[in-house]
Amino acid sequence: MLKSRKVLYIILSILLIFTLIMGGCSSTKSGSNSSSSNAPSETAKKVKLDFVWFTDGVEGKVMKEIIADYQKEHPNVEINLIEVPYDDLEAKLKTMITGGKPPALARVTNPGAFASAALELTPYLGDKDTFMSQFLDGLKYYCIVDNRLIAAPMEVTANGLIYNKTLFDKAGVKVPQSPDEVWTWDEFAAAIKKVMKDGGAKYGVVWDFTPHRWTTLLYEFGGSIFNQDATDTNINKPEAIEALNYFKKLVDEDVVAKAVWLGGENPNNLFRSGTAAAHLSGSWMIANYRDTIKNFEWGVTYLPKAKIRSSVLGAKFVMAFKNSGVEKEAGEFIKYLASKEIDDKYVRESLFLSPRKNPDVTYDFGTEMFKVFSNELAVSPPAASYDWSRQDIIPKFTSDLKAAVVEVLQGKKTAKEALDHVAQLAREAIKEAQQNK
Repeated sequence: MLKSRKVLYIILSILLIFTLIMGGCSSTKSGSNSSSSNAPSETAKKVKLDFVWFTDGVEGKVMKEIIADYQKEHPNVEINLIEVPYDDLEAKLKTMITGGKPPALARVTNPGAFASAALELTPYLGDKDTFMSQFLDGLKYYCIVDNRLIAAPMEVTANGLIYNKTLFDKAGVKVPQSPDEVWTWDEFAAAIKKVMKDGGAKYGVVWDFTPHRWTTLLYEFGGSIFNQDATDTNINKPEAIEALNYFKKLVDEDVVAKAVWLGGENPNNLFRSGTAAAHLSGSWMIANYRDTIKNFEWGVTYLPKAKIRSSVLGAKFVMAFKNSGVEKEAGEFIKYLASKEIDDKYVRESLFLSPRKNPDVTYDFGTEMFKVFSNELAVSPPAASYDWSRQDIIPKFTSDLKAAVVEVLQGKKTAKEALDHVAQLAREAIKEAQQNK
């Protein structure tokens, strides 16, 4: 009897030990499954992405909100926004890259300047042509360099026409309400003269004193700065000469205010004063004027047309860099930023134009104004994007182009003489760029 109890005790002890062992294994296995289902796990490696950034308006605040949302979804990722003035951006990035410590990410206007250090984004964004097909065609010249996808568009800008609605209404002048009603430049000139005479405008069009804004007219007259592959310049071709002569006519007749191109006045200040009929500037002025104009009504209307309609594309991009040590995380964050949902939030809250084709963004302010600017870009020729994407060449002579336009307006040179000189400088810049490849 005693022996039987002893045997039973041994058996029960063995069963108890076996149960405890199996329970522990089950618990461990269950814990492992639980951990793997919560990706990324608490033990995932923490990484920090330095993001070099410049801010023009409120977009820095918007980006910080987007970053905060992303970090909630990816607790192992910290994105460090390094804000620098735009004028210092290129030097800052080049110093970091040449010093062997590139940032993970950067907001840029000229991806091509950093192409050799850029991270190829196709592993994150997919086939380059498929990815870029959702964006305005002109953006491909910036994002695809040497057949590599090196950047994603975040927002675009367009040149266009902002007008003083109060003065136009006083003069009884109704602006075009659709692309089908667009004025010719001669019709537009007549309308401006009427607003000056009957509406009381002191100035006609205050036209930004930049070569970028002047080339709006160049493209409308069928001209361009370069040929199709930037191996030569077209800046002194007949179309360009015709555009410059017409611009002089507009200035001579005070349709375009002499105060800006010949007097050095700030066009923004003149328009804000309520004394100018219109301002030929960029889409970014919508946010500026929303906050600064309180004493009159204003709006956006379509640019007049010459041989064709045109605006000029500008844009800002996000790119990543090789040898940052966090390339994978940087590429994944760009994929997040480039999604329609996130980019729509970014442009909507920053009051920027969407880089996408047929955008459907609804803004809290100025939705119809942004639609006009978007339409201007949609009808612009390829040259209006390609020319300005060649930032390896064009900055070397644009100041000379602006000076040449002024000389013609002053009567010191003919349009042909002035543009022949610019063409010579442009060819020298092209040759230098070719030698540096």
